[in-house]
Amino acid sequence: MTDPSTALPSDPRRLPSAGDRPRVVVIGGGPGGYEAALTAARHGAETVLVEERGIGGAAVITDVVPSKTLIATADVLDLVAGSQQLGIRDADNGTAPTAHSLNVDLAAVNARVRELAAAQSADIRASLADAGVRVVDGTGRLDGPDRVEVLDADGALRESLEADVLLLAVGARPRELDSAPCDGERILNWTQLYDLEQLPEHLIVVGSGVTGAEFASAYRALGSEVTLVSSREKVLPGTDAEAADVLEDAFARRGVTVRSRSRAATARRTEGGVVVTLTSGEEITGSHVLMALGGIPWTADLGLEGAGVRVRESGHIETDRVSRTSVRGVYAAGDCTGVYPLASVAAMQGRIAMHHALGDAVSPLISAQVSSAIFTSPEIAVVGVSEQEVLGGEAAGEVMVQRLDTNPRAKMQGITEGFVKLIVRPGSHTVIGAVVVAPRASELILPYTLAVAHRLTAEQVAGTFTVYPSLTGSLAEVARQRALAPES
Repeated sequence: MTDPSTALPSDPRRLPSAGDRPRVVVIGGGPGGYEAALTAARHGAETVLVEERGIGGAAVITDVVPSKTLIATADVLDLVAGSQQLGIRDADNGTAPTAHSLNVDLAAVNARVRELAAAQSADIRASLADAGVRVVDGTGRLDGPDRVEVLDADGALRESLEADVLLLAVGARPRELDSAPCDGERILNWTQLYDLEQLPEHLIVVGSGVTGAEFASAYRALGSEVTLVSSREKVLPGTDAEAADVLEDAFARRGVTVRSRSRAATARRTEGGVVVTLTSGEEITGSHVLMALGGIPWTADLGLEGAGVRVRESGHIETDRVSRTSVRGVYAAGDCTGVYPLASVAAMQGRIAMHHALGDAVSPLISAQVSSAIFTSPEIAVVGVSEQEVLGGEAAGEVMVQRLDTNPRAKMQGITEGFVKLIVRPGSHTVIGAVVVAPRASELILPYTLAVAHRLTAEQVAGTFTVYPSLTGSLAEVARQRALAPES
């Protein structure tokens, strides 16, 4: 992320005088784009949003909403599989539930996934219409710094739009290997999973980042044999090491095969499945392979060079903390900026951009206040400074950990894995970071995100009432470790 004090423009281009409505043109209808458009329209700007693949973008249509809907089904199966100790038995034969007690109709699951994605897209389109945003279906590209050309599906010019303010929110696409081209049938990227009619017998997942780990966890719960190919020593590189250990233990217990320190060289179809060849020469045979190798920004052929918009070698658009690009009046948000590949961050970037462009006082994006979650089983959620940064001397902090299996609600629900980790500043005890590994960690991280954003202390967290019994009790309990401990 570029620092605001660098050579990026200090002010938006001059907006129309009072009485004239500024025109805002947004290219891209994902979270960064539609949130920017809604914000601009609510400020009274004449707002046009150009989108070629569907309102909601990848987050709604092919990524976040579909994957988390699929994971919701997997969570139910996982919950049943782990409920033996709760006294639940089969009504017919009295046996305890196992991972094989239920099966899944993947065609029905994926139909629901697609329906929910379409419904969410329609809801967002309706919100845009209610706010007065004009939506133009087509491909947008820059024609200089203040004009957007809209092309139809055949590449013909449909419309030309003048803009006082431009926002680029074009997102990213899955990265693929030339030696493993995705065909949508056996060799898949993450956008192609939702057309499957039958559950993969053996899914090979290439890539152990967030996407790879989530789908490996989900498809194992759904009933597929899963092999995860990881080029790193651990899954989820860059994530809290203890959290990664918990997930690897969960993978081992559930039967996910992790091939660490392995790198895929090629993937090819066979008569009835796929073969993934590792750089070592070893071959792994499966029914399907998912290539989960990260994303590439959709910035090629966007007209950036002609408009003077700077991009990095990776193709990501350079922005500062209020989403400005190198051209006055041109902003960017979302995955095309490479800031964080999170829908929540894209939406915040879009809102910040419009507040800044239209003259509002605005707080820049603060990376230390960004919370994120990995929707595996168990979930992993983090915010702020990490323990690795403390151990590496990049930040001063004290680390407290509370195992979740000591929590009474966790015991009632049969939860045996997970923990809460709190990181505070020495002396002041201000909360600067946290990790939650638990079912619904994505929901549990919010109190700690508020603590980081509003500089609350461990004592303030510890002194806040929690429901008994509840998993949130552990959020306060770990803070008491610092609040009640003598200063060292």
